[in-house]
Amino acid sequence: MNFVNRLTGVFASPRQTFTALAEKPVWVDVLIVILIALAIYATVVAPYAQHEQLQMLKDSAKLKERMGEERFNQYIADQEKPATTWKKIQTAGGAPLFFVIAMLIQGAILMVLGRFVSTQGTFKQAFSSLIHANLIYALAGNGVRLILTLTRKSVMQVSTGLPLLFPKMEVTSTPYIIMSQVDFFQLWLFGVLAFGLAAAFKINLKKALVLSYTVWLLKALFNIGLSLVGMSFLR
Repeated sequence: MNFVNRLTGVFASPRQTFTALAEKPVWVDVLIVILIALAIYATVVAPYAQHEQLQMLKDSAKLKERMGEERFNQYIADQEKPATTWKKIQTAGGAPLFFVIAMLIQGAILMVLGRFVSTQGTFKQAFSSLIHANLIYALAGNGVRLILTLTRKSVMQVSTGLPLLFPKMEVTSTPYIIMSQVDFFQLWLFGVLAFGLAAAFKINLKKALVLSYTVWLLKALFNIGLSLVGMSFLR
């Protein structure tokens, strides 16, 4: 299956596409597309994200008390300076680098969990399916979020998950942080990933769905914990 067929097949015919990937796992070309998309997305939304993060820092009495007024004021002044070229490179390159690391970790977790239900399947097969499934989040999901960000002039006010149902909820609240992990594109991603896992591990679709969404749950719990720790320094 060629690149274009795989790219469109993830959205239009996932069962056929992921079955073909299990037979002949490839991923480099799709990974490159995703990394480019992530770099573009990070670069475009960076000004909005930095503005909102700076405002959160300014409003944090706890951070000011912890740092002391003089250090706090100097820190805010440093953050208000225009982004340097190196900073822009870090912003554009940080998201792709984080993605690669996350994919390697998730691929390893899939293999560990997969061994509880099957002796079949290789890391290359699981990794190939994982990379292709992430086209849903990196292209479709980020595409929607980018449009919303440019429309609302905000990153923090944009969600493609459960918070959509609660537009007045405070974005820094614990309920918002938890519900934001129930992202519709993530659920779609891990749903189609099950087709690849079923074909790779030679298991039925029900077991593959349990395996796939277990990884999603672990990822969600990690992100919630990370966000809550980060917010604890500002509240």
